[in-house]
Amino acid sequence: MANNKISEFLIEKGLFLTAIFSVVISLVIILFILMVGLPAVFKIGFFKFIFGLNWDPSDNEFGVLPMIVCSIYVTVLALIMAVPLSLLSAIFMAEIAPESIRRILKPAIETLSGIPSVVYGFFGLTILVRFMREVFGGTGFSLFTASLILAVMILPTIISVSQDSLRAVPKEYKDASLGLGATHWQTIKNIIVPAAFPGIVTAIILGMGRAIGETLAVMMVAGNVAEIPNSIFEPVRTITSNIALEMGYATGIHYQALFASAIILFLIIITLLIIAKYIQNKYKVDLSSA
Repeated sequence: MANNKISEFLIEKGLFLTAIFSVVISLVIILFILMVGLPAVFKIGFFKFIFGLNWDPSDNEFGVLPMIVCSIYVTVLALIMAVPLSLLSAIFMAEIAPESIRRILKPAIETLSGIPSVVYGFFGLTILVRFMREVFGGTGFSLFTASLILAVMILPTIISVSQDSLRAVPKEYKDASLGLGATHWQTIKNIIVPAAFPGIVTAIILGMGRAIGETLAVMMVAGNVAEIPNSIFEPVRTITSNIALEMGYATGIHYQALFASAIILFLIIITLLIIAKYIQNKYKVDLSSA
């Protein structure tokens, strides 16, 4: 008994220290980014930095608005393409597919999440860009191309987490609905999906986080033009791509401005998470009244 108590005490404290260590590391990273990036915001001017339309380090112009807009456009368009397909796939695998099919599909989809982003980028560069150029004209490097690559990349995350959430719904909910005369589809639509909604929102948040933070694959197919696009078939440059492209040779205020861009990216992610959390709480379904 004494040994069990000691083991429990050590495990509890070990988990506590691990959690504290994770928080401390996160705070150190945030503090470092703020310390390096904020001086650039003060030197350039807050509104000139946030709402400036020109990014030209050689002329000391550091307007980050085009990259902010492009990052949001690419992420939103990727989610528009990925979320419906992901949810339909998750519903099929969780509620419709036979167990034999499910045993094949689930590992195959999870394997996609382990493919390096450079492989997705290389596929997009050699196949997708060429296809977009031949079908829609232009260079093939565009907002749509980058969003399509991101949509494929976030599919496994959204599908896997959504499927787990759907299968975690208690079987009693389904049995009660079928027992009251509802069809299988009515049960899925009115009972299972609403009950799994918080988990589905979590899946979308995870996919959104990967989409907005992706660098290499987007950089290879987006075209990297720091301008607000007038069409989804025009080239774009995201914040992450801008940092990756220029950090290697940046010095002085240029170097600080890139860290300031990272602050903006961090704030965008926090804002999107807050919005997603609000939606999750606002539309949580009370099954007792269903």
